[in-house]
Amino acid sequence: MTATPQSSSAEGDDEPKSIDLDTNTHLGGTATAPANNSYSDEDFLVSFTGDDDPRSPRSMAPARKWLIVTIMATTSLCVACTSSLYSATYGQIEKEFHVSPTVATLGLSLFVFGLGLSPMILAPLSEFYGRKWIYVLSTFSFVIWLIPCAVATNIETLIVARFFNGLAGAAFLSVAGGTVGDLFTRESLQAPMMLYTASPFLGPELGPVIGGFINYNVKWQWSYYVLLIWSFAQFIAICLLVPETYHPVLLRQEAKKLRKETGDSRYYASIEKMDRSLTQTLIRSCYRPFLLLALEPMCLFLCLFTAVLLGVLYLFFGVFGVIFQNNHGFNLWQVGLCFLGIAVGMIVGVCTNPLWHKNFMRLLKEHQAKTGIPGSSEPEFRLPPAIGGAPLVTIGLFWFGWTTYSSIHWIVPIIGSAVFGAGVIIVFSGIWTFLVDAYPLYSASALAANSFTRSVFAAAFPLFGSPMYENLGYQWASFLLSMITLVLAPFPYIFYRWGAQIRAKSKYAGGK
Repeated sequence: MTATPQSSSAEGDDEPKSIDLDTNTHLGGTATAPANNSYSDEDFLVSFTGDDDPRSPRSMAPARKWLIVTIMATTSLCVACTSSLYSATYGQIEKEFHVSPTVATLGLSLFVFGLGLSPMILAPLSEFYGRKWIYVLSTFSFVIWLIPCAVATNIETLIVARFFNGLAGAAFLSVAGGTVGDLFTRESLQAPMMLYTASPFLGPELGPVIGGFINYNVKWQWSYYVLLIWSFAQFIAICLLVPETYHPVLLRQEAKKLRKETGDSRYYASIEKMDRSLTQTLIRSCYRPFLLLALEPMCLFLCLFTAVLLGVLYLFFGVFGVIFQNNHGFNLWQVGLCFLGIAVGMIVGVCTNPLWHKNFMRLLKEHQAKTGIPGSSEPEFRLPPAIGGAPLVTIGLFWFGWTTYSSIHWIVPIIGSAVFGAGVIIVFSGIWTFLVDAYPLYSASALAANSFTRSVFAAAFPLFGSPMYENLGYQWASFLLSMITLVLAPFPYIFYRWGAQIRAKSKYAGGK
């Protein structure tokens, strides 16, 4: 499963504005009164004095910050790997529980569906209670729900446990992106964010590789024993090594400390002045993503594009086995290795990021020279990666489909899948950043809408993937998928060209 970076920007007018300088608190947390004895409400606002404030997570030693990011990335990798590793157990599950391939696939579909539902609840909870306890409880729940998966004696238990497993693991594909932003400044954010965002993309490809070796040699339950060991190790690492990093919650803790030490109840953090309740926030978090999908064509069509791409990716988890076993006689672990083509393609796609960043800076410089406004930008400048990656997706699927003949060497369709993988991650990077910039006040809702649509498609596509490939044939089924992506490919360019006019008429988009 893919990762959705959590936006740090507020939605609407609900999030209090923070003040960069707190004149009343020493770095150690003690208080001093204003010299003129004239007090205002802002005199008692507790905030960081800057990124080098010892209380700020951004002042941590670089090694510690990278350790935290690595823990977040590997936990995200574990969750994403769990989603697809299940596909390597299909054969044994169908025989042991006497179920059809479609019923067995439900374990994959419901896991991914759970990944899409949970962020709508977890993201607002993290705003109130911080990220640390969300991670601890989510990882603990993730470990717990792996246990019934490992000991299941019927398909019903396995499928239900997989759904709750997905719900529990979603925090690391949604909230964890915010932790990276908590730790690093905007100027130094690119490298750690690249590490974090790459891990959930690579996880689904590693799942069949790991699962193929396990299930070829031992019973399917060992897949979950391995995941239990891995996820429990992540749980221990999070408990011991990952601190709270969410700035508003840290400042609230500091304000409470000052009130206790000084006996002055006027000290406060901006989060304590919020005029919304947790219930209001949860309700808004649940309905606003659907509002954007219904009323915002840019959000709708770009979310559909990414949803189709992820749907095709998860469809491949069932289809690769059919194709490479029938055409080339591959066994289970050999089929798993075939997914390394997509993984390599995605790594290559990630490596193109500096080129797209250079193009973005060029557009930015030209725009600022044209407008004469320093620092001015347009959300559409984020879309060139999606414009460039879209043809790769279609070409990769076309290449893959028409080389799935037994007479053609197996490496040829795998190269096609690598082209597809490169296109997928490039498209995702452009669309994600565009949604954040185009909907600055509602970016969390825009990303939640994207996460939900992707999860719905990723859950649905595997259910009809294998029957479609068997009925239409490997070549025509892949051709159909490539044509669907071809229909959606122009939308990034359309919004790049006419996005400003569309945003001018929008109630929710920024830059009007």
